Amino acid sequence: MIKKHEIYKKDKWNMMTVEVQGRYIVLREISDQWGEETHTFMSRPALMQWAETRFPKEEYEDNMEEWRSIMAAFKGV
Repeated sequence: MIKKHEIYKKDKWNMMTVEVQGRYIVLREISDQWGEETHTFMSRPALMQWAETRFPKEEYEDNMEEWRSIMAAFKGV
């Protein structure tokens, strides 16, 4: 069974989804700058470590609410 989670979506080119496929976690990131990137994780802690590196808290100092909502979406996976 595949469970799909939407982390964020700004438009059809800037979005991120996570699919839990058994013991694998597949993250798809689509951006207008880089195209589509796919990352596969074996555990939730590995996913959270990647998310904290990808979305550093320092970059969201002026918009902490957006950072909190993104991290909450990752924790909900």
